[in-house]
This record gives sequence, structure tokens and C-alpha cells, in this order.
Amino acid sequence: MADKIKASHILIATADGERSRSQLSAEDAEAKIKELKEELDNGADFGELAKANSDCPSGADGGDLGFFGPNDMVPSFGAAAFALEEGEASDVVKTSFGFNLILRTG
Repeated sequence: MADKIKASHILIATADGERSRSQLSAEDAEAKIKELKEELDNGADFGELAKANSDCPSGADGGDLGFFGPNDMVPSFGAAAFALEEGEASDVVKTSFGFNLILRTG
């Protein structure tokens, strides 16, 4: 396993999520991230989707999180990111912040 990987993500935060300013219920947030996953699967650009939709400040940079280790992120996020091959996007990943799509970029 790599010591560090590089990834981008799209976060759709939930109203009850950690440090959230979102007003979306978990059900609405999950529905929105699933719509984005479908757009991605149909050829949409990950970075553009992140810029237009992500509730994380990294969205302004196309979701780029830079390099991180397996324990630098919340456990479900780190496990999902490290399971991806470079260039591969995840299915929906639920974390304490909301719902995520992750793209391993390095």
C-alpha cells in the first residue's frame, strides 16, 4: 500500500454532519450525490462537478485534497480512497460530514 495518495472529492454535506452549514437532510444529500455519480458515470468532468456542487472548500480547486496518508482522513473516507486505483472514482462514501465521491488522482 502506498504511504500517501492524491485524491479529489465532492462532498454533499448533511444538516447533521460534522461542522456543517448545510440544510439538506441525509436523504436529500444522498439523492444529490447519487445524481452527481450518475453524471460522472455519463462522462461529466469530476473537477467541474466539484466546483459547481461540493460543500467542501476544496471544491473551488476541483475538489483537490492533495496528498494524504491512510489515517489523515476520517476512517471511511481513507479506506475508500486507498482502495481506488489511480484515475478511478468511488461509489458514494458516507462520512460524518455527509456523502462523498472520491477520485484518486495520484
